Amino acid sequence: MSHPTVPATEFTPSGQLQLGVFFQGVNSGTIWKTEASGSQTDFESFRRVAQTAERGLFAAFFLGEGLRLREHLGRPHALDVAGRPDAQTALAALAAITTHIGLVATQNTTYNDPADLAHRLSSLDLLSAGRAAWNIVTTDNAWTGANFRRGGYLDHADRYTHAEAFVETAKRIWDSHGDGTVRRVRHDGKHYSVDVTPRLPRSAQYRPVLFQAGDSPEGRDFAARQADVIFSAHPQLDDALAFRKDIVERTVRAGRGANDVKIMPASEFILAATPREAIEKKEWVRDLQIGPQQAIAYLEQFWGRELSGYDPDGPLPDIDPVVEETSETRGSGFHGAKARQLADQWGAEARDKGLSIRQFVSAKTSRGDSSFTGSYSEVADRLAEYARTGAVDGFNISPWLIPSGLDDIVNHLVPALQDRGVYPTDYAGSTLRENLGLGTPTRSPEPAASEATAGAGR
Repeated sequence: MSHPTVPATEFTPSGQLQLGVFFQGVNSGTIWKTEASGSQTDFESFRRVAQTAERGLFAAFFLGEGLRLREHLGRPHALDVAGRPDAQTALAALAAITTHIGLVATQNTTYNDPADLAHRLSSLDLLSAGRAAWNIVTTDNAWTGANFRRGGYLDHADRYTHAEAFVETAKRIWDSHGDGTVRRVRHDGKHYSVDVTPRLPRSAQYRPVLFQAGDSPEGRDFAARQADVIFSAHPQLDDALAFRKDIVERTVRAGRGANDVKIMPASEFILAATPREAIEKKEWVRDLQIGPQQAIAYLEQFWGRELSGYDPDGPLPDIDPVVEETSETRGSGFHGAKARQLADQWGAEARDKGLSIRQFVSAKTSRGDSSFTGSYSEVADRLAEYARTGAVDGFNISPWLIPSGLDDIVNHLVPALQDRGVYPTDYAGSTLRENLGLGTPTRSPEPAASEATAGAGR
């Protein structure tokens, strides 16, 4: 008879790093207006990025989610109107032309139903032979919810309570097959009720891997209890070490092992053969990321009025915003900002530093904290220190160019990391769980006898 093992309470660095790629869609970090830019909706872009990543032994291909088009001055935002294809549809297509890379779908607990989403993720997991993952998000605003006839039905304070019940229900559904039986799953909660006999068996990796990106205290606790991987916002070494310490403490308090939750911060890589070339390349990238239109539109989101009469290379507007606080319609980056206060603060900052609108916006939207810029060997040396200290388990890369933005990384950085012994030289296995170094999940507890259904034929 086997006995449960006691979770390890001391964290042990693996000395290895993994890489993932985050295909975001239109955003201020991706260059969409050069001859080398591809489309964010054509399958060729998804194919090229995913297959390049797999050639570089990346652990995962990660798709973002946009449940409603951002609006700009009350109209759909012309600079990102194209939107994004459904994540699970795109990933199912990629499953057919890849063999090892994990397929991560961002899916919302607020606007899905647990039995349906669990079934769709199980389908992707089976079709990909154990490579599916779910990035759990908890958006709750009424503006997004209006697309689902659920505007404002979930209080912001309840989002993680709701999400936890949702995830636990999905886990019970995935765990329902075992020892020749199928377990009936019931849940009767505040926002939904479930009574389902799951239709699909376990996948090769048991169930989909769970990613989560919340950074509030509630989000960190939720991840410590539920996630396999945290998609973090802490890529700089000192900050990453502090974040690791905090997550390990929360994970152990949750009754899990200190190494049970992997951490992969969002990052941008700008690389070249020499340090000087990398700096010049970064200047070129920044200049294209924020063009004149993007700079003016960025300020319009806070001022709440058209600013097209202002010179992008001139000073910031000297007029008051027409809004007090920004709203969800403008996107998460603008939500809740106190516009009048910001306008005064930004105006003073731009004057003090002698910055034009375009220079100021470029500085504000820069991924400086998440950017790794340098020669291939320089950056490889920096990353080796992350592996040595265990600050992170890898990096989730947001390419600044689609579809060729991973080429430098795969062709030059990956071999440099392999030479330093901190990056895989082959995939560890055929499933995402194996390739991330995750153990097989513990089966969720049996429900009360009244809720159980034995027998595969039920």
